Amino acid sequence: MNSSAGLRAQPTPHSWLDDIQGFILGTNLVALGIVLLQANGQMTGGTAGLSFLLHYLTGWSIGAMFFVANLPFFVLALWRMGMRFALKSTLAVLLISVHIHVMPLLLRIEAIAPVYSAIGGGLLIGMGALAFVRHGASVGGVNILAVYMQDKHQISAGKVQIAIDMSILFGSLFVLAPTQLGYSVLGAVVAGLVLAMNHKPGRYMGL
Repeated sequence: MNSSAGLRAQPTPHSWLDDIQGFILGTNLVALGIVLLQANGQMTGGTAGLSFLLHYLTGWSIGAMFFVANLPFFVLALWRMGMRFALKSTLAVLLISVHIHVMPLLLRIEAIAPVYSAIGGGLLIGMGALAFVRHGASVGGVNILAVYMQDKHQISAGKVQIAIDMSILFGSLFVLAPTQLGYSVLGAVVAGLVLAMNHKPGRYMGL
């Protein structure tokens, strides 16, 4: 019997070029997903959803709100995840914020079916977030908080994430019609499923 049978190849650490292409891909996917949702007055969960809510309440740029909503979590990331992760996550959020801000100059969506913007937006945000995770960064400050609560207080990270996401989404009842909220929940579920089905221990770990 071959002694090497069943052994898995060791993952190759990402180079700086790998990280650059991963960040470019993630930035474009997340920003485009957010634009699709915005086209029909929808939103999502997490800090992206909080930025939508702040945008709808104040009228300020989603890009600016996205960066502001993540600020408290940068401190938590530095404290719990280390300098490298915190810096990469800060850069990821900054890139997405700028991209969202300039997107109206690059792309204008005249019409899109609500169900498609919800599902398509959710898929894009989920895949974009996955790209960042696999390159040692995060665009979801809420996820950092969820992991912290699990480690520090033994509260399921999944339950914390769902509770916060649903709170943000249902808090939007003050600014969104019930139909828009329904589509927003659909998009948030799709984004969550993308991460849940593709980011599993042992399947792929970016170094």
